[in-house]
Amino acid sequence: MTPQELASALARILTDIVASRGAGIEVTDQDTQVERPKNREHGDWASNAAMKFAKRLGTNPRELAREITERAAAIEGVAKAEVAGPGFINITLDAASAGETARRVVEQGEAYGRGDALAGQRINLEFVSANPTGPLHMGHTRWAALGDSTARVLRAAGAEVTSEYYINDAGAQMNKFGRSVLAAALGEEAPEDAYPGEYIRELGGKVRERIPGLAELAASDRDAALEQAQDLGYQLQLAEIKDSLERFNVHFDVFFSERTLHERGEGGGKSPIEAAIDRLREQGHVFEEEGAIWVRTTDFGDDKDRVFTRGNGVYTYFAADAAYYLSKMDRGFGEKIYLLGADHHGYIGRLTAIAGAAGDDIETDITVLIGQLVNLNGARLSKRAGNIIELDDLLEWLGSDALRYWLARYPADSPLALDGEKLRSRTNDNPVFYVQYAHARTCAVDRNAAEAGVRREDGFAPELLAHETETELLGKLQQYPGIVAGAAELREPHRIARFLEELAAAYHRWYDNCRVLPLAGEEVGGLHRTRLWLNDAAGQVLRGGLDLLGVSAPERL
Repeated sequence: MTPQELASALARILTDIVASRGAGIEVTDQDTQVERPKNREHGDWASNAAMKFAKRLGTNPRELAREITERAAAIEGVAKAEVAGPGFINITLDAASAGETARRVVEQGEAYGRGDALAGQRINLEFVSANPTGPLHMGHTRWAALGDSTARVLRAAGAEVTSEYYINDAGAQMNKFGRSVLAAALGEEAPEDAYPGEYIRELGGKVRERIPGLAELAASDRDAALEQAQDLGYQLQLAEIKDSLERFNVHFDVFFSERTLHERGEGGGKSPIEAAIDRLREQGHVFEEEGAIWVRTTDFGDDKDRVFTRGNGVYTYFAADAAYYLSKMDRGFGEKIYLLGADHHGYIGRLTAIAGAAGDDIETDITVLIGQLVNLNGARLSKRAGNIIELDDLLEWLGSDALRYWLARYPADSPLALDGEKLRSRTNDNPVFYVQYAHARTCAVDRNAAEAGVRREDGFAPELLAHETETELLGKLQQYPGIVAGAAELREPHRIARFLEELAAAYHRWYDNCRVLPLAGEEVGGLHRTRLWLNDAAGQVLRGGLDLLGVSAPERL
């Protein structure tokens, strides 16, 4: 029996009690959630539902708790239900019911822990979205790890998620990038405002090789040469960004080009930005003043109204942001999630205002998450970029697993200072090693069990899983589906990492106390086989949880 199933059973009991008293009170599974007691002598699960509802039913909590426990004792799989303290309900499962969790996990495999809490939701999740004018650096790593893990967790809870990278490939920064690449390709002195770093010289060399007549073209038509150099340099740099993300095990469903928002349709039709102005004008939120076009975003909590086009007719970044948001609406996404860096606090008001002006519900249809910076001791500035720490260098130094796990281990809004050498360590005080080692242990037990003739298919007796470490480990496995659902609903993948560490600790304690393999001269029995089921169940959940974080589950360490 899972905690969710037990909560549902208690909700049904409480609903019957409420009805018998003629009270028009709705009871949901959320009202009767159960938790593991800190003191295991108090049972397997505890609920404070009686204390929540007693006053509303005109009774005292202990009396209501007593009525609930009398009925809860009859739930299949419940060995004992008791009242404790001011009205807590403590429930102990029978060993067979608890032990059945092992079989359920193994038989469901990768499906265990996945649910439908967010079924029917279509979510657009935008993250990273770094300018394609240079390599990804440490400032991008946190959102890359958290964004991809968030997408995985949301999908595990039943949501339909599109992970999206917004390519800022229009505007002044791209012109600056183009001038930098062209100068490097022609062997000229870099412009005064050029992007620094060896990577620009590398791009210039590649552009020169792929456009053999570039020097002659530049001599006759500098603008045409600039356009070609800029476009090729951009494509090369974007390809490098995509390669870095793939090696970081970060995947995007869509790379959305900002350029497309400025392009007119066939036959000279309006661009998406122009169409966005018209749509917001129809909503009654656009006005003109001193030759500029404005959106009245203060109607939706923004600190000031925003300019779409200035008197010179040039579109602002806000105009592209608005058109991009409308694009997400048009593609059928309900919730639009933006994961932005620490320097983007000002975007919360403007993006929320865009959503409101477009007719969306700003409470449910848009979520803007702001992350804090990461400091990593021991990291070195990039030799290619000079003034940044490149993601590629971090991957070479630390590896994807350690970096992803540690970055996903903390809430996004907490400042993060990491120790590079600790991330590299193969000791139990390194959480990612500790969790991966637990999984590797489950695989070693499997290999040794096969050699000793212990096979799952020869039997399963869940009532034999009665050791206190087995009860603890089974309880952790039962919690996993709820942990996944909660992490998805709160958009907090760090909850998965913390759970995995608790699960690994429970597994290691069980491993130290309970043998799967028979002793020398001992025959293989039901307890050995049943414990192998529990071992494999722990391995499955460890493996599944690590996958939600984009981290591998090695079979050997």
